[in-house]
Amino acid sequence: MLKIAPSLLAADWLDLRASIRLAEEAGADWLHVDVMDGHFVPNLSMGPDVAKAVVSATHLPVEVHLMIEKPERHLASFLAAKPRAISVHAESTYHLHRAVQQIQVGGCQAGIALNPATPWETIKPMLPLIDYVLIMTVNPGFGGQPFIEAVLPKIASLRQYLQEKGLDLPIWVDGGVGLPNVEKLRTAGANILITGSAFFRSEDKTVFVQQMKGSL
Repeated sequence: MLKIAPSLLAADWLDLRASIRLAEEAGADWLHVDVMDGHFVPNLSMGPDVAKAVVSATHLPVEVHLMIEKPERHLASFLAAKPRAISVHAESTYHLHRAVQQIQVGGCQAGIALNPATPWETIKPMLPLIDYVLIMTVNPGFGGQPFIEAVLPKIASLRQYLQEKGLDLPIWVDGGVGLPNVEKLRTAGANILITGSAFFRSEDKTVFVQQMKGSL
């Protein structure tokens, strides 16, 4: 069954605790925190203090997605927030292996995120060393963007390779994810779907999560 991770980028920032409660009560599996620096992506968002507050306010595991240049400069601060997992972009650092090691030594699951135009093959040597892959289905930086269908073959190709090599790596998908594309993502081989606007704008969030998981 697919797992669902509401993105707090689309939450009510004036009452973030209430948005977290909505995700918990709806049956979400994870919470997703987007971190943007205005350089790697053209937007600014949350920092390590917000990530720490989210972790302290929920029983759900938290995944921190670092959309920032040279993430290794800031990993210590985000590791101190004690999320369950941290992902860094393959495109954001010259020292991807070092960043992954730093995350894992710090006690977190380490993921590598890929922009829509980045082939998964660029991280093939890293696949045995990481805990998950996060594939962007929008160009990162803003919530509410339309889903890029052209990324689906990349997800399917990565899933096929992982199965051939016996690598049990979850594939996370982030960007424009909702009911219109959930079956395509399931078929392609995604495991965990990050959903922001579609979740927080849904009238009945419990029903939305159940429909996304295919249990309703």
